[in-house]
Amino acid sequence: MTIQWFPGHMAKAKREVAEKLKLVDFVIELVDARAPESSQNPMLQQLLQTKPKMIVMMKKDLADPKLSEQWMETFKNDNVSAVAVNAQEKKDIQALINLAKQMAQEKMNKMKAKGINPRPARAMILGIPNVGKSTLINRLANKKIAKTGDRPGVTTSQQWIKVKKDFELLDTPGILWPKFEDEEVGYRLAAIGTIKDQILPIEDVAAYILDYLKNFYPDLLKERFGFSNFEDMIEAFETIGKRRGCLEAGARVNYEKTAEVIIQDLRSGKLGRITFDVPTE
Repeated sequence: MTIQWFPGHMAKAKREVAEKLKLVDFVIELVDARAPESSQNPMLQQLLQTKPKMIVMMKKDLADPKLSEQWMETFKNDNVSAVAVNAQEKKDIQALINLAKQMAQEKMNKMKAKGINPRPARAMILGIPNVGKSTLINRLANKKIAKTGDRPGVTTSQQWIKVKKDFELLDTPGILWPKFEDEEVGYRLAAIGTIKDQILPIEDVAAYILDYLKNFYPDLLKERFGFSNFEDMIEAFETIGKRRGCLEAGARVNYEKTAEVIIQDLRSGKLGRITFDVPTE
């Protein structure tokens, strides 16, 4: 199954990114630490071409720490600068700033060599929707500049933001690509809240999460819902629905409410620290 969609504002954002790339020294691409590969936009990679890039793995506090370390090593082996971030941690924000300054240093040195007074480095910040971009920008700027929200598509226009005296950021709207050829990618992004909940059936997304937990995180499944294995998805929904009070008339389990509970438990971190992408050797 191919999941296809492409809202008009994202097509416009793609054009604007292509136009503004020449104004920046490097690019900061945000990915979700729970899906570091699935949340990279292949369309952006085509746009960036030879522009220097650093990857920021957002929401590291919700991701599997062992897999986050493996992903950091994978990016390093691919000669891509990377940092894992919890936007509420000052040391993580400072680590990001330090890495950005390192990336800008070569450009600044060239300007000095030509007798030009170095200006603040300029970076474009990119990422898919709801990856935490607005929250990060507010932390970098140390004040509320960008709108934040727990739904995709909060940022709708480009704006320049100063980060102390270190560098300037060009904020851009979150951009998804036209279609997900791999339906696994679609389900992973739906699970972590990157695409709107209306795009895929909510029960299917919850079933994907339960199946993934059964195969890769059975201990977390048992800790949260009281079982580590199941043969039938309906049985799993019935068990969770009854335990969590997702009932309707006649004490029947409401599957939609049960699915909402499963998805919100994942997104809030109540299910534990989970990563859906595993680096390949």
